[in-house]
Amino acid sequence: MDSASRIAGACEDNVTRAIESRTSQIPSSAYLGAALGSMAAAAILRIAGKKHASLFVGQWAAPFLLMGVYNKMVKQHGSDAETRQTAETV
Repeated sequence: MDSASRIAGACEDNVTRAIESRTSQIPSSAYLGAALGSMAAAAILRIAGKKHASLFVGQWAAPFLLMGVYNKMVKQHGSDAETRQTAETV
């Protein structure tokens, strides 16, 4: 397990493990809050008459929600799930 760890039948490299370790520290509600915040900011921009800016900011909601789903999956099935399982059995 020098450069890769075995998780659910797939090999994960150091980059993936580093990303998972960072994203698993962020609460899932933060991504939901960011998505809702971008929608609120888009509505405010739209009311202020800044149509293009509101469309730009409004499109941030989907990526934030996708990152939240990825975050949840990392917590349940990623390399930190394997670490938690070994910690629970000890």
